[in-house]
Amino acid sequence: MDDSVNQPPLDLVSRHDVAPVNEPGKAGKLAGFIRRYPVVALTLVVMAVAGGLALSGLDTAAQWVASVYAVGIAVQQGIGMVRDIMRGHWGIDILAVTAIVATVVVGEYIASLIIVLMLSGGEALEDYAAGRAQRELKALLDRAPLTAHREGADGATEEVSVAEVRVGDILVIKPAEVVPVDGLLRSESASFDEAAITGESLPVDRVAGEPVISGTVNGSAAVRMEVTATEADSQYSRIVALVQAAADSKAPVVRLADRYAVPFTIVALALAGLAWFLSKDPARFAEVLVVATPCPLLIAAPVAFLGGMSRAAKAGIIIKSGGTLEQLARVRSAAFDKTGTLTGGHPTLEEVRPASGFGAGELLSLAASAEQYSSHVLASAVIDSALSRGLELHPSDDAVEHATNGVAATCNGRAVIVGKPAFIAENASGLAAAELASGQLAVYVAVDGRFAGTLIMRDPIRPNSAATIASLHAMGVGHAIMLTGDAQSTAEHIAREAGIDQVRAGLLPEDKVRIVTTLEHRPVLMVGDGINDAPVLAAADVGIAMGAKGSTAASESADVVIMLDDLAKVAQSVEIGRRTMKIAVQSIWIGIILSVGLMVLAAFGCIPAVAGALSQELVDLATILNALRALLPGRRRRP
Repeated sequence: MDDSVNQPPLDLVSRHDVAPVNEPGKAGKLAGFIRRYPVVALTLVVMAVAGGLALSGLDTAAQWVASVYAVGIAVQQGIGMVRDIMRGHWGIDILAVTAIVATVVVGEYIASLIIVLMLSGGEALEDYAAGRAQRELKALLDRAPLTAHREGADGATEEVSVAEVRVGDILVIKPAEVVPVDGLLRSESASFDEAAITGESLPVDRVAGEPVISGTVNGSAAVRMEVTATEADSQYSRIVALVQAAADSKAPVVRLADRYAVPFTIVALALAGLAWFLSKDPARFAEVLVVATPCPLLIAAPVAFLGGMSRAAKAGIIIKSGGTLEQLARVRSAAFDKTGTLTGGHPTLEEVRPASGFGAGELLSLAASAEQYSSHVLASAVIDSALSRGLELHPSDDAVEHATNGVAATCNGRAVIVGKPAFIAENASGLAAAELASGQLAVYVAVDGRFAGTLIMRDPIRPNSAATIASLHAMGVGHAIMLTGDAQSTAEHIAREAGIDQVRAGLLPEDKVRIVTTLEHRPVLMVGDGINDAPVLAAADVGIAMGAKGSTAASESADVVIMLDDLAKVAQSVEIGRRTMKIAVQSIWIGIILSVGLMVLAAFGCIPAVAGALSQELVDLATILNALRALLPGRRRRP
């Protein structure tokens, strides 16, 4: 039996955009099953032939047909097993191969065929269970539209592939249609269902000029929008890519099962040998090994991991691999970025403090003009403040963003630099440090090589930050630290409110990487949202990106992406990892305990080989049903 997870391909075609196709008939389904699982089909044929021969009184012929076929399958499995052993991988297929050979030798040919069917049929059973567990993952992909309605210069619309849509195109979104790409609303007003993207249960009203997110569903009236991002760069495509990566990942279940492989194999062979020795009956050896076949260990745990990933996807958490689930279950330290992570990422401008020779309006206008070319969360607050005051924003042809430091641009003929004080000091003279109240932060501005003033801002802590840290502590994550590029005083204020004891401020990306890689209590979880967080998210044992409004770079570097703007999902990610791992291990132990119990009964001659082979199927079913519990939420943990 293959010890990997065979996952059915996920269909990226939207059901909204293609005509329905006829479902295959019974004959087509049967042909598809035979093509996909030829060994299962051939085993059933051999069982029918052998059964027919036996009923006709041709027992010897039936035994030969069944035995030759079973030995052939055993040889095929054995070759793969030997190759694995030569690579240093000691699996548990040795029990299945030994059981097949043993039943053939003692003449229990029906039992040998049942074992072969159990092993080959395990792949089909695994696919079914995996498909059940992937239902929520697949649901996201099924919504992805393939076509868009593009408006031409003459006002007529044409249906084009989403891949052909370009920035600046005008699209018409029909009622109840999924928005294919990101854009800006050009109609006077519209209403969108954003539940699949942001988790907002009520329709969201938009007016002309406001952003429209791909993957949201238009309301009852057709609207026009201007494209601001191609399919590849749009929000929903990011989700689709992340979910596809999660679905294609291979859970580390082989490693998990193999932790029990050697002792389980030794116990089974020893018990079978002891039963043979005491009973003097070689059939007893075969009867014990029949119920020791290891399918539950190979099937149940992969289903649990897929179930955990599916449950996370339903909650708006994309976990990219099964290995990440295992790491989440063991996390002992948590590191957090500040702005946009522990804080809400919606800063407000409280005061403009111009330096001598500059006016407040002039300072804010130039700073906002430069900030148009920055991806930092503070930039949008500066721009919004300038626009709300009716100030003019000037374009720039040479803007450069210096990650974690600031942005430099020539605006209206003036050389403007906006960012951290150290960055300003390197490029301008006359810097004066701002006096800040608790919780405030300062954005420094230089114009034409001279310090021009500061913008005093405040970014309040998220309401659930403290509860999230408390939940992590309750789950055994004992060490929490804040890593930020902001000032120490501002960082300490937020840390006190969040319940974080250790703060490291004024950091560059490389500083964050160094700190995370040297933390003592491991594995380490890192949570961030910006471009500057991408290196440390990749370096952490588990990187979690707040992807709802964060950067693509952060999402691609992270192991987990939270698609909703909700910090509580960090604690939920750890809870899902812990519960999934618990269920996976529990499922393995259920398989082991039931198998050992059956082995003991078989050792005393209570279970014939054929009955033992059939009873092992019940063990498979019990462990898989238990593993599917990973799809369900557990009891809520109170912080």
